Amino acid sequence: MIRNSAALGILFLLLVACGPKDEEIKKAASVIYDLPVEVGSNVSIVYTDSGFLKAKLFAPLLERFASEARNQTEMADGITAYFYDQNGHVTSYIKSKYAVRDERERSITARNDVNVINNKGDTLRTEELIWDERADRIYSEKFVRITSPDKIIMGSGFESNTAFTKFKVLNITGIISLNK
Repeated sequence: MIRNSAALGILFLLLVACGPKDEEIKKAASVIYDLPVEVGSNVSIVYTDSGFLKAKLFAPLLERFASEARNQTEMADGITAYFYDQNGHVTSYIKSKYAVRDERERSITARNDVNVINNKGDTLRTEELIWDERADRIYSEKFVRITSPDKIIMGSGFESNTAFTKFKVLNITGIISLNK
């Protein structure tokens, strides 16, 4: 009887020692909680302010996460976002191959082959661009290349209004004049 109790005690200790660790349990739980609470395909989102259309965003795939650790909307297949003036005319648009919206900060980070084009034909190319919805501006700390009809500007760091009409490159590394 005592031998059986001792054997059961040793078996219990082995099971506890070989069982999952606290870190493993937490990791498994975080995987469960990191599942999206909403998933949508071919989604369009309309942004308004005081009854005026500000922007429309289109995403082939949208996954919204809502946990303490992650309160984001991920658009893994990219976005196209159109910005509008008060008259309802498109002023510019953004395209990217990936985007994520931080729900707390109310900002969207577009990544991977980001292009911004305004209605004058100016084009911005970068690998990362942030749209600050509250401030109604776009900016980047990465390398940017802006092509306009008369010049190409290259540099690091960029900020602009969402219409992409009032912009500045913070650290210009080159300007190429296209005038003959």
